[in-house]
Amino acid sequence: MSKRNPKILKIFLYMLLLNSFFLIIYFVFHSSSSSSSSSEQPNPHISLVRFHVSVSNQSEIQKPWPILPSYLPWTPPQRNLPTRSCEGYFGNGFTKRVDFLKPTMIGGEGSWFRCFYSETLQSSICEGRNLRMVPDRIVMSKGGERLEEVMGRKEEEELPEFRDGAFEVAEEVSSRLGFKRHRRIGGGGGGGNDVVSRRLVNDELLNEYVQEGGIGRHTMRGLVASIRAVDTNDFVCEEWVEEPTLLITRFEYANLFHTVTDWYSAYVSSRVTGLPNRPHVVFVDGHCTTQLEETWTALFSGIRYAKNFTKPVCFRHAILSPLGYETALFKGLTGDIDCKGESAQNLWQNPDDKRTARISEFGEMIRAAFGFPVNRHRSSERPPSSSSSSVHNVLFVRREDYLAHPRHGGKVQSRLINEEEVFDSLHHWVASGSTGLTKCGINLVNGLFAHMSMKDQVRAIQDASVIIGAHGAGLTHIVSATPNTTIFEIISVEFQRPHFELIAKWKGLEYHAMHLANSRADPTAVIEKLKEIMKSLGC
Repeated sequence: MSKRNPKILKIFLYMLLLNSFFLIIYFVFHSSSSSSSSSEQPNPHISLVRFHVSVSNQSEIQKPWPILPSYLPWTPPQRNLPTRSCEGYFGNGFTKRVDFLKPTMIGGEGSWFRCFYSETLQSSICEGRNLRMVPDRIVMSKGGERLEEVMGRKEEEELPEFRDGAFEVAEEVSSRLGFKRHRRIGGGGGGGNDVVSRRLVNDELLNEYVQEGGIGRHTMRGLVASIRAVDTNDFVCEEWVEEPTLLITRFEYANLFHTVTDWYSAYVSSRVTGLPNRPHVVFVDGHCTTQLEETWTALFSGIRYAKNFTKPVCFRHAILSPLGYETALFKGLTGDIDCKGESAQNLWQNPDDKRTARISEFGEMIRAAFGFPVNRHRSSERPPSSSSSSVHNVLFVRREDYLAHPRHGGKVQSRLINEEEVFDSLHHWVASGSTGLTKCGINLVNGLFAHMSMKDQVRAIQDASVIIGAHGAGLTHIVSATPNTTIFEIISVEFQRPHFELIAKWKGLEYHAMHLANSRADPTAVIEKLKEIMKSLGC
């Protein structure tokens, strides 16, 4: 034993030094971003009206970024990364910078607008300083209403249509080619006065850097197309938002999978632009509220709807987040993104273009946002009947009827027609004590997510050793699963899609699929498969 002690001490010291090194790297990158942003102070000569963003009326104080075990520094936009590398696919490839408006002066501060383009994703993250939004020039419903208040409202009413000048940025333009004087029409804070302006981004540049792709109505492209550069004399701001703010438009906002793609895109945009703290979010759409806003509020410093502003508002630093359809999470459904999950520590020591830790980093971000610890693995409880065995949570994610959005009838499409029978059989198998597992016990969790808070859903995911479910959006929560979690997906013949197999692969999780000949599963076969999985966990 005495001979082993020096070796154990060396291992302990090595791990301590390694963790200290990662912490130093983390804080160095964050402090550099913070110092660059803090140098831009608001103009004392402009009257400021700060608003309180968030559905809970919290103040404008920004939340800090949590320390995440899987965090790796995000490459500065100036540095190139291989096209179609895993880093490129998962957001760290927005390396081509395009300046549509180079810094000019307004009240002693520079205005600018630029985009960072990713050749891998064929998408851009754009950002601007001193960007003015005119809500009256955005045609859409108000947004943020309770679902019961807007039943039957059409989706077309909720998606934004941007009129010319819906967004403006200031520039010294009076004598420059391409500018013309036109009469400002309502909603601009200037009545019917003449203004000098030009379109900031023309169609040719839009086609190159904000491509439509396969999206019929690319709302973020429409936003960029509406931006006009106006003369500094016509750039009037009565209300300023000083904190960095993400401008986001959403489509399938009530679906968990598509909302996760929006969360991921917003997270990537924040990292790529080097924000020192978590930004605020403004939804530039007219959707009503959903249960998913609980996570939006947890992830970011506050949320608000564009049409909830009663007059034009200026953002000191606005970031335009790409649509969720432009993330690897969505593109991977139809394209081959051959990336495997790997730990951040291994990637730091041995970089590999075919491996990624970004989805694990994002999952830790979600867990940390709800206050869950991310620096430890799940803990196993001891069953009351045994002092030597451990208990594993087996989470069965259920599909329930619920009212999702104004055009929804309240009935979800069944992916497993005998789901209740399968769950009851599993429950009886566990409760009867006839599992045949001698080294550990099972705690079967009934994942009725439609009637659980988002925080409780994430808690159930992180506490599970095995996650079972029929193909459905609720399984997207596996992005927040801890390492060593096993995924068991039951796939009917009508829904053979790779959503969750891909997420498991990109996180490095063990994945099992049971393909059905129809939409009915044999409960005995499900039990036998689960028994096999539990034995592989050492039971």
